[in-house]
Amino acid sequence: MNIDFNYWNPTKIYFGKTAMDSLETELKNYGKNILLVYGKESIKKIGLYDKVINALNNTGKSVTELSGIKSNPTYAQMMDGAKLVRENNIDLILAVGGGSVIDCAKGISVSAYCKDDPWQKYWIDFKEVDNKIVPVGSILTMTGTASEMNGGSVITNEDEMLKVGRVFSPEAYPKFSILNPELTYSVPKIQMVSGVYDIFSHLMEQYFSGDDDNTSDYVIEGVMKSLITSTRKALKNPQDYEARSNIMWCATLGLNYIAGVSKEQDWEVHNIEHQVGAYTDCPHGVGLAIVSIPYYKHIYKYGLAKFVRFAKEIWNVATDGKTDEEVALAGIESLKAFIEEIGIPTRLRDIGAKEDTLKEIAYSTYPGGGYKMVECDEIYEILKECF
Repeated sequence: MNIDFNYWNPTKIYFGKTAMDSLETELKNYGKNILLVYGKESIKKIGLYDKVINALNNTGKSVTELSGIKSNPTYAQMMDGAKLVRENNIDLILAVGGGSVIDCAKGISVSAYCKDDPWQKYWIDFKEVDNKIVPVGSILTMTGTASEMNGGSVITNEDEMLKVGRVFSPEAYPKFSILNPELTYSVPKIQMVSGVYDIFSHLMEQYFSGDDDNTSDYVIEGVMKSLITSTRKALKNPQDYEARSNIMWCATLGLNYIAGVSKEQDWEVHNIEHQVGAYTDCPHGVGLAIVSIPYYKHIYKYGLAKFVRFAKEIWNVATDGKTDEEVALAGIESLKAFIEEIGIPTRLRDIGAKEDTLKEIAYSTYPGGGYKMVECDEIYEILKECF
């Protein structure tokens, strides 16, 4: 553990089949006015909306609703929510849905009382929040982002064609999050596997950074192995509670920042995918899967020892008679095989990307990286490989 760190995560987690029983207890800790934020109709179809409304009524709350949050939440939607917060003197934002809904709720929470342009101040200039923050609580229905236990808020500005992730300080984390794996049963397969790959990508972005043999690497490897095993079980039986609960907790562990302590981290796959998402509106995990293989083939030689370890520890790649480069590439190919096994597209053209937009995507992406800094011209080459 060569890098000093401070770790603080204030989110209270209620996990399991009885997790919803704690909603009314938590609601009593906040004032009367609640902003209920959710997606489209899925929470109504599974009966969750009625349960939430009953809890809000039982605790005497006044409810304002913001529905229709997109899978890539927009700045316009976020600012609509911020306006509702001010107009209704909201005491708590309750996000019910997946990571996109929770991301939007956190964006609303820090933007509602910002006197400047929140987009410029917080998502472009990355300044610290110095205004009132409205508390957020969440009820999770789709796993992947770990937004239920972190400060991340990924927002798409459609006017500027930018999709940007911002990590806020713990003051903006959800105060509580309710995680019942049964709520994920009805999620369509493509959304489920997209979430799975988002988890896997979070883990790899932290893992492929520094070859020091630290505890975080062992934590990440353990979560990766659990995720692979549980995903295969859940695909065979979507209502396998143990498998779905393991996936849900893997997601939370994957990006509640515990796995990344004392790691330099990378995040360039996410940077590239964010811009792919801005131009295609594709599911986040699908975009990450498409970008990952060409990206890792581009940088693996600069972190060869860790890619060899990944191949051996995660994919059980045999090393006899192989060079380190051959082992590392076999590990990346094993990752590609897993992507194909779980049914995620592997090419940008498969998700509606246009070849003539690749240069625009590349040159609007933040350059970065871990083992190797990747500039925009290299990103363009990677995207051509992805296409």
